[in-house]
Amino acid sequence: MKIEELESDLKNKQIHSLYLLYGEETFLLETSLKKIKGNFGELIKGINYILLDETNIQNIIPDIETVGFGCERKLIIAKNTGLFKKAKKTTTSKDNSFDTKLAEYINENNDIIDNSTVLVFVEEAVEKNKLLEVIEKNGIVCNFEILKPAQIIKRLKSICNAYKVSITEQDLQLLVEYCGTNMQELINEIRKLIEYAGEGGTIDKFAIENLTIKKIDAIIFDLTDNLGQRDILKAMEVLDGLLYNKEPIQKILITLYNHFRKLYIAKLSEKYNRNLAESMNLKPNQLFLTVKYKKQSQYFEELELRKIMEELINLDKNYKIGQIDLNIGLKSILCNYCSK
Repeated sequence: MKIEELESDLKNKQIHSLYLLYGEETFLLETSLKKIKGNFGELIKGINYILLDETNIQNIIPDIETVGFGCERKLIIAKNTGLFKKAKKTTTSKDNSFDTKLAEYINENNDIIDNSTVLVFVEEAVEKNKLLEVIEKNGIVCNFEILKPAQIIKRLKSICNAYKVSITEQDLQLLVEYCGTNMQELINEIRKLIEYAGEGGTIDKFAIENLTIKKIDAIIFDLTDNLGQRDILKAMEVLDGLLYNKEPIQKILITLYNHFRKLYIAKLSEKYNRNLAESMNLKPNQLFLTVKYKKQSQYFEELELRKIMEELINLDKNYKIGQIDLNIGLKSILCNYCSK
């Protein structure tokens, strides 16, 4: 089942008896889990609510069979149980493993679960096994994948519309570029912007640039733009801004090196006519970055990019043996490039 389909079911209070929710988009997953919990009213542990994990998952079958006190159905949430990982090679046959036994139990006693329990498995990731197959057959499986920018923009637009605040898709794209694709962080940023704009107002580029908290990757793009344009004063201003905001200098160095490495890959991909997204191992929600990397790589020659990467590597080495201050060394490399 797709995320949107599950959200629609939960909005309409259509609760199933068996779920497996997993994936990297934890904010939307936890939001859906809260909606499932919301259908039970007050949850009382041991009465109508049981929480299991890897340490006590062996109790799940007795917990399913235990009659709930004073309630029609009880909620059992089994979180990060390890049941959906590949079994380790042991002398014991995999057919005797607990995930297989549980799969057989669920398959044979689906009516019992249907009448008395809402059973929800929550995992970070899953691998194909018999238990997964049984849940796919008898219940709902939803993979909360990281959303693509277009999906994120649609959701953020919907939130703005609900508060009667206007924003263009272009400005929402800018917000994603600045703040990344983490839904929890984006929700926090869009709420802040909505408060600023007010009902009937508009969120524009100025508000996004001045009110949002930029990810360090987005700031490094700004710094590199200034370097490419040989504007050392603005480049130093961006770097000093990172330091002022308590960004660790070591993290800045590593991020800057990784950024120039990606620009180098972009340069080579264009030279040898390779697919940039594949060369950089970008996820589907990161594909919009290819245009930015290609454009920014045009500022630099291939040899320049190699030299900058080598200098950053040497700076890291010399810093670790106490031969140079990291801040001075980093500024020296950037100033040296802009002076050419």
